[in-house]
Amino acid sequence: MLDFGEWGRSADLVELRPTIKAIVFDLDGTLYVSRELGREIFACATRYLAGLRGLPAEETGELIRTTRRRLTEEGGWEASLSAAIMELGGELTELHRRFVAELEPERFLVPDERVVGLITALAKPFDLSLYTNNNRILADRILAATGLTGLFHREFTIEETWRPKPDRVTLERVLAAVGHPPERVLFVGDREDIDLRLPASLGCPIYRTRTIEVFLNLARLIDEENAHE
Repeated sequence: MLDFGEWGRSADLVELRPTIKAIVFDLDGTLYVSRELGREIFACATRYLAGLRGLPAEETGELIRTTRRRLTEEGGWEASLSAAIMELGGELTELHRRFVAELEPERFLVPDERVVGLITALAKPFDLSLYTNNNRILADRILAATGLTGLFHREFTIEETWRPKPDRVTLERVLAAVGHPPERVLFVGDREDIDLRLPASLGCPIYRTRTIEVFLNLARLIDEENAHE
């Protein structure tokens, strides 16, 4: 069985089923980790909502946090930033227009040659996709800043359906485009509820990683599992 790293022994885990043919990666917090960029994303969302509601930025930031906690408690799944913004009356199209205009991921990101080397190696035997709540322009800038441009066979961004993860309609579209049975498509992400629980419920193997060190174990774990075949 695959060692699920920091996720540990959650009862919701799906065992890695042989043999993996495709891997779908989350982007933010998975292929790179940057608290600084994360803070900038939250600050940009806060400015947008503060202007929309006519509130001070500090009050708006706390409102977003409180709303995310409430949505998480009500739904039983961790609520995303996008979900909180929509709940508070924001529009995702405008939010992402702000992200494109105001965020500079290049200020915070540099290539990690370990990650670049791993993704490059995985791209040979596996069909690699990216599935992110980010928009295409910003996602491409992040990939360029981290040295990962051109290494994924396809990218699925928020523009796919304007329905942020977790969303079954979008996930089924992703799986249809990937073209392999769910049990042969590994999902890799850093957030249990947002990135992984829904794919697991459809029969996909999953791997949770919160640090680059845990992420880098992925190649060894896949090799070990497929060696059993």
